[in-house]
This record gives sequence, structure tokens and C-alpha cells, in this order.
Amino acid sequence: MAQEIFVHPSSHVSELARIGKGTKIWINVQIRENVSIGEDCVISKDVYIDHAVRIGDRCKIQNSVSVYNGVEIGDDVFVGPNVAFTNDKVPRAFNADWKITPTRIANGASLGANSTIVCGIVVGEYAMVAAGSVVTRDVEPFTLVVGNPARPVAKIDKNGNRLAEG
Repeated sequence: MAQEIFVHPSSHVSELARIGKGTKIWINVQIRENVSIGEDCVISKDVYIDHAVRIGDRCKIQNSVSVYNGVEIGDDVFVGPNVAFTNDKVPRAFNADWKITPTRIANGASLGANSTIVCGIVVGEYAMVAAGSVVTRDVEPFTLVVGNPARPVAKIDKNGNRLAEG
């Protein structure tokens, strides 16, 4: 690992992980093998990043998030506290042959606190998922979604401001 990164002593980062310069990894984080994290990211307290996950540059992964294998996170993505990702469409404890269902979070997207991202979807560029929402299908770029299941309520700009209608 490059000296330009900060890793809190309570964290465990696999020697097989690639961490970009300027990234900060905080208390009780676990980063597994073959993970790729870009430059200038913040990986907050109690985050788990599963093997082979890809995270772009300038991302913020807030407290208590688990990012499972099959999730790909683009550049400039905000993942709020306690966001839940899944990677198995039909989870059963007894299914030894389960398959990962990939999920992609595009550049600039924001996922609000306690939202759930069901696997197999794409959250588009600069889209925003409201806190507590359950995303069960793709979110169009520059769109704000809310609720359970999450539904589009507004078009937004790059900064997350609602656009005037009409």
C-alpha cells in the first residue's frame, strides 16, 4: 500500500487490495482481497468491503455499510450510513449453488441513509436515492427516487437540486 493512504490501526486491509492515494480508511473497517478503491475516498467506521468489489475515485462510504461482491461503485458516489446492498436474488441459507447478481452505482449518484439497494439494478449518473428507500428497479440518471418501493419524484441537476417542471 502506498504511504499516501491512511489506515486506522483497528482496520484490516488485505495485502491483495488496491487502495488509491489520498484514501482514508477509518475505525473497524475490513477490506478483503482483490478490492479496488480509487483515490481520495473516505471509508468510514465499521464498513465491510467484500472481495473483488470496485469503488471509484472520490467516494464516501459512510458508517456501517457492507458492500458485497458484485457491487460496482463509480466515481464521486456518496453511500449514506447503513445503506444495505444485496447480491443474491433468491437468498436461501441452504443454496450452495447461488449466483451473484451484479449491481452498478454510476458516477455521482447518492444513496441516502438506510436505503436498500436490491441486486441487479443500475442507479444512474447523479441520481439520488432518498433515505430509507428500497430500490427494486433501475434509477434513471439525474432522478430522485423515494419510498418503498422507490419511485421517481423529480428530475435533479448534478448538485441534487430539483429542476423546475415544464
